[in-house]
Amino acid sequence: MEILFIYWNQFVHIMNSGGAIMWVLFSLNLLLWYGLGFRYLTLKRGTRGSVRRLIEKHEKRGNKKVYVGFLDYVVADSLKAYEKAKFISAKPREFIYDAIFPYAIESAKYATLVKTIVMLAPLIGLLGTVMGMIETFDALQSSSMFSQGDSIAGGISKALFTTELGLVVAVPGLIIGKILDKKEEQFTLEFEQIVDILSTKDEK
Repeated sequence: MEILFIYWNQFVHIMNSGGAIMWVLFSLNLLLWYGLGFRYLTLKRGTRGSVRRLIEKHEKRGNKKVYVGFLDYVVADSLKAYEKAKFISAKPREFIYDAIFPYAIESAKYATLVKTIVMLAPLIGLLGTVMGMIETFDALQSSSMFSQGDSIAGGISKALFTTELGLVVAVPGLIIGKILDKKEEQFTLEFEQIVDILSTKDEK
């Protein structure tokens, strides 16, 4: 516990050295990783193989479906919608779209939050640096740091903390966010494949 307390004090000292902007960036970082974590867990595809093969597997299993990942749930609900449309002799395409729509919303959840934080973090970090530099030069003007070169360098160094933290927040978020966006795009294509395969099933 004592070691944790020491580390906590060091963390608080570093954060306070950069001013209130550091805490803002820290909060944004927590939100960013929450959003990334949610998207990563949600966008797990599950069963490997083509969409057509996945549909065939679910049809063969019947009520004994095995749900491994996101796409398994989409296929299962799409098949239920298809059967419902078939039962009432309606065109299945709209029924299947309705079944897939909640999953399309789920796959895009927190994407906007991630992109917004990735764009904002460097700008907020730059704002903190500008504020820190202004404080440093104000101190120079009042001669309170005039005879202390180390203090000047220290003041500038502290001012740059926020820019550094802003980049630390943004760069991993940008990279991982792009990877997850690609997975979301892949799901969108697979959703369309599910609709097309099931909608034209009775035409064969």
